[in-house]
Amino acid sequence: MMKHIRGIIEQSPLSIKKSQKAIEEVLNHPYVVKFILESGEVDHSQLKRALPKLKQYISEIDCCKQCTGLDTCPNLMKGHSSKLYHYHGNIDLMLSKCEVLENTELERKREKLIQSHNIPKEIKSASLDDIHWGKGRADAIEKAVDFTTQIVLHGNVSKGIYFYGGFGVGKTYITGSIVNKLANHHIASIMVHVPSLINEMRDAIGESIRQNRASATVTQKVDALSRIPVLVLDDIGMESYTPWIRDNVLGVILQNRMVEKLPTIYTSNLSINELEEAMSLMREKGNTYTDLAGAKRVMERIRPYVVPVSVEGKNWRYE
Repeated sequence: MMKHIRGIIEQSPLSIKKSQKAIEEVLNHPYVVKFILESGEVDHSQLKRALPKLKQYISEIDCCKQCTGLDTCPNLMKGHSSKLYHYHGNIDLMLSKCEVLENTELERKREKLIQSHNIPKEIKSASLDDIHWGKGRADAIEKAVDFTTQIVLHGNVSKGIYFYGGFGVGKTYITGSIVNKLANHHIASIMVHVPSLINEMRDAIGESIRQNRASATVTQKVDALSRIPVLVLDDIGMESYTPWIRDNVLGVILQNRMVEKLPTIYTSNLSINELEEAMSLMREKGNTYTDLAGAKRVMERIRPYVVPVSVEGKNWRYE
């Protein structure tokens, strides 16, 4: 009985009139009219068959125009917009990524190109465009721009950079802006806080000794740092070394990069000569001693392959 009543209602003149009006509203919608004009031969029957798709098309365009972000995207497939196309007498929808999704995916890929280890959050978004050209920093910024340009245009540079200066003058921020710029051009890098890395390596080695096995962690990290196109060693010289860490971890990484002609950027509170002195101070099993020959050996993998650049100015951490 209910089916019979529903059928009468559906076939009533009022119902038919409302249905026809709804159809005409869709077919006369500016988005659909534009599609018809651009497609050429599209007849009325084809449009009526494709009515649900036309409605979806209209709805999704309107949603995209009022987009508030991927998280709130109401479209059938999040981050995708529909496009009508006509083929062999049929009208169908083709989905394509919207600009917001494409930009989001590009940013994720860009972030994957920059690996960091104990680097402050603000450094990960550093930009060469935002750096203050204060007194004592101009040369450092120019060297950073030149380095980045050479890498982007030619794929490599003859030398890395050794940024040195007092606390908070912007050495790490400048190097962060370099790796961010390189990532925009799809060039991978790793930025490492050296004291944290050394402590982690020391712990991994200690664990391997306790378990009487080689440390996969150390091997993997040495390999990764040796191969990355651009390596940034941040705050070098502030850590204490054992001969093994200095010669078989840091020394091996630098030797590999020297052989492969891969640039390394350093930041330090120490000048190059002061770094050599720091490298000579060994701490092992509670004893402290000086190893000048070992320090010179490591410095031969640093000094000839960098341009020393002084960074001066006020301590920006208090601003």
